[in-house]
Amino acid sequence: MFQYLRSLWIWSASAFLVVLWVPVLGLVWLFDGLSGKEQRLRTGRWFRRLGRMVTRVNPWNIQITGSEHMDTNQVYVIVSNHQSLADIPLLSHLKLDTKWLAKVELFRVPVFGWLMKMAGDVPVDRNVPRQGAKAMLKCAKYLRQRVSVVFFPEGGRSPNGEVQPFNEGAFQLAIREKIPILPLVVEGTGTALPSKTWLWGRTRNIQLRVLEAIPVEGWGVKESGALRDAVRQKIVDELDRLRALPSIPENARG
Repeated sequence: MFQYLRSLWIWSASAFLVVLWVPVLGLVWLFDGLSGKEQRLRTGRWFRRLGRMVTRVNPWNIQITGSEHMDTNQVYVIVSNHQSLADIPLLSHLKLDTKWLAKVELFRVPVFGWLMKMAGDVPVDRNVPRQGAKAMLKCAKYLRQRVSVVFFPEGGRSPNGEVQPFNEGAFQLAIREKIPILPLVVEGTGTALPSKTWLWGRTRNIQLRVLEAIPVEGWGVKESGALRDAVRQKIVDELDRLRALPSIPENARG
């Protein structure tokens, strides 16, 4: 019964914040548009702020490590393993201007999808190859405008917490645009919000680890598969290391 009540509270509080954010983000979006810059960086920052607020209504202890590997003046192709929908608010803690490549179904979610569109995130329908190519062109444009782009190269949430095979798109893009790759490792979100259920799990300890950026100089587009596999292996190795560590203390929150 407690799990049902806790889950109801978290979803209700999160939904309230999302609805509350519509007029807030709408105003930011309007004023952002007056600048004439299509990146709408302020809108994106305020949207990610919503993600950070959502983590506050969850009984999570968030530990963020490796932030020293990020240069706020650098643009990155950001890649992360994907355990749960809870990864979205967790990654909102990154102190970078970002746009996200996300499956088109999220943009169809009432209210939340509107916010994603206002923030300038990029929808992709992987069942429509031409639409996928168009999405990658949009991501390339953002990178040229000095805005980092977030990818979940597994293409979907892992069903068992293990890192699934990666798609090549993000790595081809990084090579073509000569943008370094910033790998992220998330752990704990898969059991915090398991797939195929609305009930939040008992997991309280959530970890986000930023790995060292990987330069792409010297890599050719035909070698994107090898780069993909090398980056994935770094994420797998770090995930194994995190899982071998003792549980983080209850008061360790990022």
